[in-house]
Amino acid sequence: MTPQAAPLTWGQLRDLKCAELEGAADGWGKASNRADAGRDRIEKQLLNGLRETQQGAAADAAVGRLRQLGRNLQYVYTECGLVRTALNSLAHEMRAQQRVLRDALDDAEALRFTVHADGSVTYPAAGEGLIAGKPLAGGTASVGAAPGLLPPSGLVAPNPNAAKAQDIADRVTKAVRTAAEIDWRFAGILRELKAEEGLKVPDRTWTDAARDAASVRDAARGYLKAGIPLDASPAARRAWWAGLTDEQREEYLAVYPDQIGNLDGIPALVRDAANRDNLQLLIGKLEGRGDAGAETQLAGLREIDRQLRDGRQPPMYLLGIGDEGNGRAIVSFGNPDTARNVSAYVPGLNTSLDEDFARNDLKRARDTAIGTQQHDPSSAGIVWLGYDAPQSLDGFDSFDVMGDERAVRGGSAFNQFMSGLSATNENEDPHMTAIGHSYGSRTVGAATQQGNGIPGVDDIVLVGSPGVGVDRAEDLGVGKDHVFVGAAENDIVTKLPSKRQSVVGAAAWAVAGPAGSYLLGDIADQGDDDLWFGKDPASEAFGARRFPVDEGPKLVSGHGLSIDAHSQYFDPDRDASSANSIALVAAGQSKRLKAEEYR
Repeated sequence: MTPQAAPLTWGQLRDLKCAELEGAADGWGKASNRADAGRDRIEKQLLNGLRETQQGAAADAAVGRLRQLGRNLQYVYTECGLVRTALNSLAHEMRAQQRVLRDALDDAEALRFTVHADGSVTYPAAGEGLIAGKPLAGGTASVGAAPGLLPPSGLVAPNPNAAKAQDIADRVTKAVRTAAEIDWRFAGILRELKAEEGLKVPDRTWTDAARDAASVRDAARGYLKAGIPLDASPAARRAWWAGLTDEQREEYLAVYPDQIGNLDGIPALVRDAANRDNLQLLIGKLEGRGDAGAETQLAGLREIDRQLRDGRQPPMYLLGIGDEGNGRAIVSFGNPDTARNVSAYVPGLNTSLDEDFARNDLKRARDTAIGTQQHDPSSAGIVWLGYDAPQSLDGFDSFDVMGDERAVRGGSAFNQFMSGLSATNENEDPHMTAIGHSYGSRTVGAATQQGNGIPGVDDIVLVGSPGVGVDRAEDLGVGKDHVFVGAAENDIVTKLPSKRQSVVGAAAWAVAGPAGSYLLGDIADQGDDDLWFGKDPASEAFGARRFPVDEGPKLVSGHGLSIDAHSQYFDPDRDASSANSIALVAAGQSKRLKAEEYR
């Protein structure tokens, strides 16, 4: 039924049974769901049981085979889901053209016009001639003729049926031509939805799957995408998702895993399922690019994928993933919808979606979750890379880290995310903690100044902070007794010069790098408790509660230059005091904190 091979007729369009297309879509949907159930059983039952009960080369080989089978089933789930949505979208668009056609045919019948097989319309005599006074002769409105036919001469009025017949002919022709284009477009998409022969799904197959998904998304935009409440509140999005049928949810997850997985207000289990599929599509998409930026993000995505498949505890939930900007990734250790305590850690300078983030920043969130669960098992820890943190190739030579713009944009996105957590958490009054590290503390500070502050957050933890944009803890919106600060003695970021010493500080960054910033900053900052982004959070003037941390390695020692003091706050091995303090706050047990003297 393509325009080139066998032209579509209005009779065929009228008689097309769209319900049969939808029935076929249901069959593909069932196949997709069975593949998904098989993959789920492999990952949550078979692999875990095998790891717990078997060891040795045979067990390792079995794990490898099961993982390959799970990967194959994931591909089957994705492709069958795309076929289902393509068929449903085809039926949806064809049904719309059937309505246009049937309205035109109904008008013709009411007027007693005849619609011919080629779409032309014959109309009867009507009207009255100006000279003879007799009815004007009927005629036929042909396909493609100009509406209104020939203009009147002034002596003869036009047959009033002529324009009506031409309008009907035009509507019939447009419906048929549009339907033929729809049929041709979807035929091409469906021909591409096929797998390689064999039992393996190599990386290049996911590259093809990414292209398939993009094609179906483009074709189905009027069928599905318009329904996604992108501009709604997280609470409204949760209600929208709850109101969908199972079939509608399955289609959105199959075709728009990127949209659903990153939509604040959608339940964590749903986001995790969507993002695990989108992760594979992203890997396939970036595989097809081959540039340095793609390779960097690929390393991060593959490491996240590896951890997701390891079955580690606390269980991982992928709440966000994307390749925009420097990359996006939101990972929770523990279910944030069922946990009574939820902490969200915002990383800072030099953080992007790469292998370092996937290893180290995820570890920080996991360490926090494990530590928090030791005080209250109903706890989850999140790392939130939902913004473009400033990047610097050489420590502190980036002007972005000196500005507020990224923090303000990131703060807005962070507020939306926390509002989503508040909407989906199943506890009556969950305890939520925002944790900002480095420039991430400035981002958290910016979030507190937007709207009514950070939705649902009870406590704020600031570590390695260069300032948060306000001069008093009480200005962060949770009460000064609920703002907690960790600042290592040898962490140079917590000693950056204030903007009043900007000339000296800028010279230090430009000439001597981190060491110069530290040394000249000490000279420039004459004990006024000011940092680059405002009052020092560890100072008495700021008024937060400071907890003890390890002083960390010195900036300059016999081992060379080190800024490790800036990165060990979450590590229970390198700084047990700081890690446990963060965990106590996240568990809602800050009364047990030990106090540290102010700077």
